[in-house]
Amino acid sequence: MDKILLDHGSGGKASHSLITNLLVPEFENPILAQLNDGAVFEIGGSRVAFSTDTYTVDPIFFPGGNIGDLAINGTVNDLAMCGASPLYISVGLIIEEGLSVGDLKKILNAMKEAAQKAKVQIVTGDTKVVPRGAADRIYINTSGIGVVGGKTNIAGHNARPGDRVIISGTIAEHGLAVLTQREGITFQSRLKSDTAPLNQMVGDMIAVSGQIHALRDPTRGGVATSLNEIALQSQVGIKIYEEALPVSEEVLGICELLGFDPLYLANEGKLLAFVGADDAEKVLETIKASEYGRNARIIGEVVDDSPGRVFMKTRIGGTRIIDMLTGEQLPRIC
Repeated sequence: MDKILLDHGSGGKASHSLITNLLVPEFENPILAQLNDGAVFEIGGSRVAFSTDTYTVDPIFFPGGNIGDLAINGTVNDLAMCGASPLYISVGLIIEEGLSVGDLKKILNAMKEAAQKAKVQIVTGDTKVVPRGAADRIYINTSGIGVVGGKTNIAGHNARPGDRVIISGTIAEHGLAVLTQREGITFQSRLKSDTAPLNQMVGDMIAVSGQIHALRDPTRGGVATSLNEIALQSQVGIKIYEEALPVSEEVLGICELLGFDPLYLANEGKLLAFVGADDAEKVLETIKASEYGRNARIIGEVVDDSPGRVFMKTRIGGTRIIDMLTGEQLPRIC
């Protein structure tokens, strides 16, 4: 690799290679090496989760949200995927000269409302303005801190054979909402981003089950890439069932028209949960009780063969290997 390409930001194979072969070796330590959505460590006898993310979505306004609430929800969800209760968030703004004050106010208001809904506080931040042409209107970095309950042990390497795989709702809405807005494609549909805070849902899940082993929000690279990440981290096989995947008719129709696979499109308000078989139905019902989980389903299971691989039983009875996303399907999606 001589140069960084857009592929390296896809969340797929190229991103994984960049992180594992270049970034992690440079900063190597046991916490970073776990490659979870956030870092979990102890401070003064308390377990703390810490996460950071940068948002460069294009366009900055899209059906169902904008770059502001996307940034808050994304960091809240990364902390929640560690089993943490998010508390505090920092905000860094990189603003291109020429951005209208009106647009900035809309973004800041969306951030405020998202923080209130997730019950977190924005407590510190930074603002930079760069010359016209040096950015694309606005980029946002958010970092977050939360606390992890004493018995909670949720991590990407904890999935075990026998676990059931749950998805909290229909997939691919965010990726298609951003794409269609960016390209000016119009359909007679109500398609919009699913951006949402999942921390309260996760808190309810943890309250009813001690068998939640791994959580992941399938953002860049979609469900397929997130499943592959868990399979690699846990060194297990994952089998999913095509007929169980919750995909709306609108998403299916647009994907067929444009040639996309919903499994590889970004989501910003969904989670994957790996739960012990005994508690799977109980956790599923808890997710369905949330406003963000009404279409949740069990979509597969963890198996002890084919470690590091994901495969799907198709509707016609065949088997299809589900690999990580290869290449950049939709750049600047979050």
